[in-house]
Amino acid sequence: MRALVQRVTTAAVAVDGVEVARITPPNRGHGLLVLVGVTHDDDSAKAATLARKVWTMRILEHEKSAADLNAPLLVVSQFTLMADTRRSRRPSWSAAAPRPVAEPLIDEFTSALRTLGAHVESGVFGAHMEVSLVNDGPVTLLVEV
Repeated sequence: MRALVQRVTTAAVAVDGVEVARITPPNRGHGLLVLVGVTHDDDSAKAATLARKVWTMRILEHEKSAADLNAPLLVVSQFTLMADTRRSRRPSWSAAAPRPVAEPLIDEFTSALRTLGAHVESGVFGAHMEVSLVNDGPVTLLVEV
């Protein structure tokens, strides 16, 4: 599994022009926008490991984690994170897991975050989403397990 984690002051997802999720950390704080990609050999253990890693990563102000500050997270599935662009100008999507594999693992990742105590909002799997955010720093990290 792969996650692109962005420290944000606000983030939202809309589907067909309707907002379906939003995080706005209180007191001008920070939250995390987490774009998640799944490949064929990912499993529940990797989803749980990635959730712990994201939740405890010390990338918020004063080297705190989302767990330390109880910062909100917005999780968005994104199969394009698994693109292979090494060979041509046309990305290959062969590393991206198909929906029957990926969707349950995205759900498990989100559930694992909630089990850890996170306030989590999420996009809509497989939908064409409009993601808006204010990246703070900017801080953007690629996290893999």
